[in-house]
Amino acid sequence: MTDLPDWVPEGIEVTVPNAARIYDYLLGGYHNFPVDREFVVKMEAMAPGSMAIGRSNRAFVGRSVRWLVHEAGIRQFLDIGSGIPTLGNVHEVAQGIAPEAKVMYVDIDPVAVAHSRAILAGNPMAGIIQADVQQPEDILYHPEVTRLLDFSQPVAVLLNAVLHFVPDSADPPGIVAAIREAVVRGSYLSLTHAEVKERLDEADEVFKLYERTPTAINSRSPEQLLAMLAGMEIIPPGVVDADSWHPEEPDAVDDAVPGVLAVMARKV
Repeated sequence: MTDLPDWVPEGIEVTVPNAARIYDYLLGGYHNFPVDREFVVKMEAMAPGSMAIGRSNRAFVGRSVRWLVHEAGIRQFLDIGSGIPTLGNVHEVAQGIAPEAKVMYVDIDPVAVAHSRAILAGNPMAGIIQADVQQPEDILYHPEVTRLLDFSQPVAVLLNAVLHFVPDSADPPGIVAAIREAVVRGSYLSLTHAEVKERLDEADEVFKLYERTPTAINSRSPEQLLAMLAGMEIIPPGVVDADSWHPEEPDAVDDAVPGVLAVMARKV
């Protein structure tokens, strides 16, 4: 591919679908390439409604951040696996309510990092680093993270739509435990995750499609998510479809989009 847009960092692989860029396209963003858009078209053809899952996850992010600011009084956010910025980013939601809120984004994808740096320029209360969720210590003790966030005070750590890209061999419960141990009491951990479904043919096909990318999806059950959060206080309503977590329109729960689970927990 030639004549790439000026926002593309040098050395980016543009011939293989990328999870961050796929999600960007699902949300109506434009930091993606034909290979990512073709992937989404195939995914939607295999399992109609797949595109709605991305939007459902994004809506949960907004509601959960508003809840954390309003109900929990949180003013510090560590968003791991933040993705490519689109409308309704965590800092926009949090700082729209509490201008003093601090947000540190983390992503492994260089496109997400480059674009985040561009939109955060001039915002001293938000930042971005490039790091891998599978190396939590590199995130928690990164100088940019510790410069912005005060870990002697409560922090909300967001792990939205990221742990399902972590294989069992990389010990997801250990990753969550490392994060939990690094934050003080009164901190929160929020996560969304692809759920275990009945082995429907279309679900199998979508999982197989992701296996052709660098980030295969690992679906997990509500019980597995609760085990990761062992020792923490689970905020009602517990592990539910993302649309069913504190919906702004209660009637919308009847039309909840299955496929992504959401849960919030508090360190006690």
